[in-house]
Amino acid sequence: MIHSIALPTSRLFALLLLCVSLVPLCGCGDVRTSRAAASPPVEPTIPSDDDVLRDRIDSAYALTGRRHLVAETNAAWQVVHGILAFGPDLMLDVQGKPVSALGYLQGGGRLNGWVLVPGDKGLEAILEPGSKSGQGHEDQWLGYLSLIGLKDTTPIKVGDRTFTVRDLMNQAMWDIYPGMESTWTLMGLAAYVPEETQWKSKNGEDWTTERVVQMESTLDPTPDLRNSACGGTHRLVGLTVALQRHLKNGGKLTGGWRAGQDRIDQAVQMFRGYQQTDGSFSSDYLRRANGTPDIGQRIGTTGHTLEFMVLALPEYELRSPWITKAVVRLCDMLENTKDYDLECGGLYHAARGLRLYRERRFGSPPPSPEAHAEAKITPAA
Repeated sequence: MIHSIALPTSRLFALLLLCVSLVPLCGCGDVRTSRAAASPPVEPTIPSDDDVLRDRIDSAYALTGRRHLVAETNAAWQVVHGILAFGPDLMLDVQGKPVSALGYLQGGGRLNGWVLVPGDKGLEAILEPGSKSGQGHEDQWLGYLSLIGLKDTTPIKVGDRTFTVRDLMNQAMWDIYPGMESTWTLMGLAAYVPEETQWKSKNGEDWTTERVVQMESTLDPTPDLRNSACGGTHRLVGLTVALQRHLKNGGKLTGGWRAGQDRIDQAVQMFRGYQQTDGSFSSDYLRRANGTPDIGQRIGTTGHTLEFMVLALPEYELRSPWITKAVVRLCDMLENTKDYDLECGGLYHAARGLRLYRERRFGSPPPSPEAHAEAKITPAA
């Protein structure tokens, strides 16, 4: 790793930064050098017509969905992130034939890093901490499957046995322990387990969803969530989906629920305060206001942040200029890098951020990438 280097001119330093920033990480697209990263940040042009904005989102979303994933070379970590953004519409090349990636995994298909084994209370996804091929966080597969709306009765084939998503949930509830990173577990709880449910884990402790919310709200005590994955955005999404269900069911903001809401509200204000003039969100998440010449990193940080913000904000805020600027900037960046290699995690969280915005702002999800290929695409402003 290069920690420091003496360079004779600032121009040469900028060029080296650009080259380093464009090293491909996962093969989501073609491996080429992106000139888009060299362009200076500018104020995005916000479309005055809602139809134009909607078409921009649909175009950027479709471009991302048509990237090529191959079972023989792409790992589960990359493919599951794609499923998070596109659900059953994500296509995977398996021995030269395109199939639904979600259907392939449900049917027992094999991918590097997709390791599920029978557990003592259900179905267990093997943890590979910090992995970019397998499950890098506890219950990550469960959490992402819950976010795309899969029912808990959805079958998952493992070897010659058929389990369900509920088996993943049951095992997660059994395995939880104090101090655990339970971000993705909480996503599953919010989707599949009635809020009033109480259960015992394998160490004999009593649990409720509210206890998990309390733990997630206080596990990383720093205001900037510096010890949480991806700037804390995943933790914030887990808290948000749990809080929204609680409030929808008439719950009050007391105890762990109050702690969760306070954490969400604080993060919203910090993200807004650190937003860049070009509409992108800070490349340092909640730590400080900062930009970067690395367009892949800007896509990742802006996409992760937008994904959380769209879930957490009230509907009227989605029409505010500061959020619209972030959406337009993200579309710009995805369009400008459509032919270049990008890191899959940031890429697909960005696509999901746009999808969620489209659903909440315009009342429906974007067309599938295949359907959109046949539709008229409004040119970028």
